[in-house]
Amino acid sequence: MKQWFSRLKNFLSGLSFRTGIIVAGVCAMCYILSFAQLLLPFPAVVKGVLWAVLYGMAKASQYTAIIILGKTGVQRIKSLLSRN
Repeated sequence: MKQWFSRLKNFLSGLSFRTGIIVAGVCAMCYILSFAQLLLPFPAVVKGVLWAVLYGMAKASQYTAIIILGKTGVQRIKSLLSRN
């Protein structure tokens, strides 16, 4: 199992900076949707299930984006945001 995670991490680390930014955008959209759906007129059980699924997807895509971007990618994003 450890070897499988290592191969997955190596594969994700090999993806491009642009892919990491796209995955980070998906993460942001999942966070927005997970909390925005609470305003919809659904029963509490449906809202709870939707929140759990969307929040879980947001966390998974967040950690995936961090793995894809790596230390240099995160520094690159910080420098781009600080220039503006």
